[in-house]
Amino acid sequence: QVQLVESGGGSVQAGGSLRLSCAASRSIFSINAMNWYRQAPGKQREFVATITSGGSTNYADSVKGRFTISRDYAKNTVYLQMNSLKPEDTAVYYCNVQSGNWRNNYWGQGTQVTVSS
Repeated sequence: QVQLVESGGGSVQAGGSLRLSCAASRSIFSINAMNWYRQAPGKQREFVATITSGGSTNYADSVKGRFTISRDYAKNTVYLQMNSLKPEDTAVYYCNVQSGNWRNNYWGQGTQVTVSS
């Protein structure tokens, strides 16, 4: 069973930056996409960013131009660089990996990001 472990969350003032990391416990065969989602209190989990096996990226409109997703397959790790953070970015951020022709879906335990005004 693959485990995903997020790190890098914390508290920051508006305008600040954080870099989230998500490391897999072992190599994941045939990754289709690596993603970040987030869930704010009282809200549904929402998509933040994705990077496909081919390197294509896509972002939620709310984070475009501020967040950057990247990966290091050799380290089984995906990153989320978050700049110009806003209070509305406050949420628990979850890492997600899809593999095996989209048949496998792995989730991390989440890391808290808190942005104060």
